[in-house]
Amino acid sequence: MEERQIMQGEPPKAQKPADRTGTMSFLDHLEELRWRIIKGLIGVLVGVAIAFVFSDFFVEKVMLGPTRADFFMYDILRVDAVNFELQSRRLPGQFFTFWGTLFVMGFVIGSPIFIYQIWAFVEPALESREKRKTFFSTFFITFFFLLGVAFGYMILVPFALQFFAQFQISDIIRNDFDINEYFSSVSMWVVACGIIFQIPVVSYSLSKIGLLTPDLLRKYRRHSIVFALVISAMLTPPDPISQILIALPLTVLYELSIWISRYAMRKRKKELEEAITGVSESDSSR
Repeated sequence: MEERQIMQGEPPKAQKPADRTGTMSFLDHLEELRWRIIKGLIGVLVGVAIAFVFSDFFVEKVMLGPTRADFFMYDILRVDAVNFELQSRRLPGQFFTFWGTLFVMGFVIGSPIFIYQIWAFVEPALESREKRKTFFSTFFITFFFLLGVAFGYMILVPFALQFFAQFQISDIIRNDFDINEYFSSVSMWVVACGIIFQIPVVSYSLSKIGLLTPDLLRKYRRHSIVFALVISAMLTPPDPISQILIALPLTVLYELSIWISRYAMRKRKKELEEAITGVSESDSSR
């Protein structure tokens, strides 16, 4: 066909690239997933290396910063903070805490690369437009994850730490916190907030494939408030201020998810109409 077009002086028509998802076998998909995970972990290892180079800053200023009463967020949040000491009750306690800190910091630093590799597997890049779409999606996933991490570190962690540091059932009992317990608690709060802040991304993805609608989200709006309060109660100390500080952004994210779902549904409807119109024009040309 192309040779005949060239002989007649007509430029050959551009061929649409083949859909690799339709030609790859199950084992090929597993192989690609394996390499995607390896590349993502390489990004995390690069982040760990960066965290190791700046380990003094990440350990002293970032990880141990909230243990000091002069931590900058205490003044902003108007929290009556106190200093509290950490103890290492196990022989390798400080060693594991040091490398655990570097790993968590490295994961946060390398999260854009890891998220991109996983999302590139879920959303195959077929054309240049699809590549831009993958970069766009990766940007928003990373943005909401880092936004959640920042919220957990600068809002949740200061309130939670000071609550537990100052809570006493008797004056004869002194609060001496273990460094491993401190690290695991702070890491859990921060990473959990990063995951929870993916609600708008999940809303967009499910709405894009037709499993979620804005009407359904509006129907369960009241249930979402109760759910937000339950999640906040699980992640925060049992004081109302900390719970409200977590429940409030969750409620805002849910409302944002309704708007995002409406946008995704409109986009999906438009794409379906364009696909049907294209099929109709193709049939009529025949």
